[in-house]
Amino acid sequence: MNNFIWYNPTKLYFGKGQIKKLNYELKNYQKVLLVYGGGSIKKISLYEDVIEILKDNEKSFFELSGVEPNPKIKTVRKGIEIVKTQKIDLILAIGGGSTIDTAKAIAVGSVSQNDILDLLKNKYIQKEGIAIGTVLTLSATGSEMNPRCVISDDEAKLKLGLGIWEVPATYPKFSICDPTYTLTVPKNQTINGVVDIISHTLEQYFNRNENNIIGERFAETLIKTMIDIGPKLINDLQNYQLRETMMICGTLAWNGLLRGLNNNGDWASHQIEHALSAVYDIAHGEGLAIVIPAWMEYCAEKDPSKFVVFAKNIFNIKLENKTDQEIAFEGIKAFKMFLKKIGAPQSMKDYKIKNVNIDALVEKTMLGRKTIGQYILLDANDVKKILNIIF
Repeated sequence: MNNFIWYNPTKLYFGKGQIKKLNYELKNYQKVLLVYGGGSIKKISLYEDVIEILKDNEKSFFELSGVEPNPKIKTVRKGIEIVKTQKIDLILAIGGGSTIDTAKAIAVGSVSQNDILDLLKNKYIQKEGIAIGTVLTLSATGSEMNPRCVISDDEAKLKLGLGIWEVPATYPKFSICDPTYTLTVPKNQTINGVVDIISHTLEQYFNRNENNIIGERFAETLIKTMIDIGPKLINDLQNYQLRETMMICGTLAWNGLLRGLNNNGDWASHQIEHALSAVYDIAHGEGLAIVIPAWMEYCAEKDPSKFVVFAKNIFNIKLENKTDQEIAFEGIKAFKMFLKKIGAPQSMKDYKIKNVNIDALVEKTMLGRKTIGQYILLDANDVKKILNIIF
């Protein structure tokens, strides 16, 4: 097992009725910026509950609504302007990963001497930020308990990441995670959330660590749990127990512990997907459902060893009288069948995109790097071959 540091300052309130804890968390703040998306929080009365708590605690509050599914820099800049003008001291994100990511970018952009785009391009490190709190309404990204955020530069058609694991600036101070608020999440977003949680775990599962039985088994438990509950939840969207399990899996998949145990992981699939969704504005989970199997097939040809473990431990593929390649590809086939079963997209052909520029997608994936990935180092030519598979 490799040496690692696990730092996580986020206080997590998990379970039914935890919104009451917002009364306690507000005590150190006076001016609050509410950040949310398209208005679903009003349909489930969460908006009204939060407003009532803010008023009961005599807090001033302002609002930034309309956060996009792939949040944009222009929205972040609107939030930064409100924070600076109104002297906000708490940003409260109510929603899923896109909303929370937006809040994180606003938090550091509001106190930085540099433009938010420079921070996103990692030209500077911002070690301080406005305090962030979250009320989670969509299980997927794990953003409620990690420092990472991804923002779209719409002009350049790029997705750019921000947040350092050992720096507190973009960690939420607290996150309220009540599975009740996810009971009305529609089927397509639930499918994308299932894929996102599994993909975060898979990215860390495929690594080059030795003697890493704890990290491996932890990841396998999360993956197997999501494979078990995913189809059940798709057919029973208002099942609280399934929503509860999905929510905690999403948090555990990407709160830093699995990252430490698995030496960060691979992440090439995410980098390829970020290029796809930046250019074509598809949902992140949909893109991952398409990219990851293609990445698996390509990498298993080069080194099937970890895919053999994946096939055996996740899908109980029998090993007798088979080559490693055969076992690996049986496991990949089983994973693809699971994705099909829950209704995830299978190919970029489903989107009927014309005039695809593969070379431009490669460039947006590599972003000046010579290689990406850990399990198999991929250069630009490798990425091009994977993109050709999915198109």
